[in-house]
Amino acid sequence: MRKESMNTRIPAEVFPPGEFLKDELEARNWTQIEFAEIIGKDTRLVHEIVNGKRSVTPETAIILAEALGTSPELWMNLESQFQLSKVRPQQNIISRKAQLHTKFPVREMIKRGWIEATKNINVLETQLFSYFGIKHLDDAPTFKHAAKKKSYSDIISIRQIAWLCRVRKIAFSAPAQKYSKANLSNAIEELKAKVEYVDGIREIASILAKAGIRLVIVEPLTGSKIDGACFWLDSRSPVVALSLRFDRVDNFWHTLMHELDHVKHGEGMSEPVIDIDIFADSIEDKPDFEMRANETAADILIPSEEMSGFIARVNPIFSNTQIIGFAKRVKVHPGIVIGQLQHRKMIDWRIGRKHLVKIREFATVSTLTDGYGQMINNLED
Repeated sequence: MRKESMNTRIPAEVFPPGEFLKDELEARNWTQIEFAEIIGKDTRLVHEIVNGKRSVTPETAIILAEALGTSPELWMNLESQFQLSKVRPQQNIISRKAQLHTKFPVREMIKRGWIEATKNINVLETQLFSYFGIKHLDDAPTFKHAAKKKSYSDIISIRQIAWLCRVRKIAFSAPAQKYSKANLSNAIEELKAKVEYVDGIREIASILAKAGIRLVIVEPLTGSKIDGACFWLDSRSPVVALSLRFDRVDNFWHTLMHELDHVKHGEGMSEPVIDIDIFADSIEDKPDFEMRANETAADILIPSEEMSGFIARVNPIFSNTQIIGFAKRVKVHPGIVIGQLQHRKMIDWRIGRKHLVKIREFATVSTLTDGYGQMINNLED
């Protein structure tokens, strides 16, 4: 009966093998000294095993089994379970940490200063849950979205949601006056006067702020492919966010005007409009409001009748002189003409690249920017 009870015992709590040895000795009315004599070992060995100060080795397991009528595997299993129980809390931490790093871009968020580096798994988890507005790991982030991808039914990635959450947090710190459609129309006219020279980009944030629009620049996370977004903090506070992932003048102006068209039509109020791969050549299921925003952006920068007339006059030879001359006449940067011709597939992508100048230094110097060497700290939750 004793042998059977030991082989079938399943402890609710993991104890060192010495606890079981102690029970066996008490059941037989054996002292530790007497048992040491039976197995031919020093009393100290028995004492240390009973008190959990010495591990059970294979040799000891065989001796205990012979003396107590059990199997050596029983004692080795008890020892293994006990040793595992001591490291399981650490394994649990590793498992939780792996889950967090699998679901969220933890390393890049820490690098960008969006959350703080910590070795405490509870602190890390709390930061991530707070950042994404969730209570459990399986919860979906609370920031609703409308994402533009190759398929509009695709689920937005966690990296894109992380970017959007950062934008929203920064947007509360961006200054802006009272918004109205009339103010937006006036702002667009002012912006059109800045399109000819890249240094005019420095004034964009202040022009939009007077119109009640918060402009924020946030460098995208790796692989997110976000170009811009439009959403509202409340019914009177529109936000336009740019990623500047393409550092060229035509992309900048087109994305900005595209997002402003969303604002003009009140889009992004119920859920953010996120523009991903805005310059993709073909998206089969592109919704009408996105096609409209693209057409409007292009038309604001260069009126469609002007562009069509220019193409009709010089096609198929678009010389550098002709492009610069046309750009001066319609008062835009030559890079914008190049960009529109490229997207219409009227010229090769290699032509006129010298006019597709970089603009980040002009945009970030006067706009609330996170990334590209700048980090915003002490944001209120």
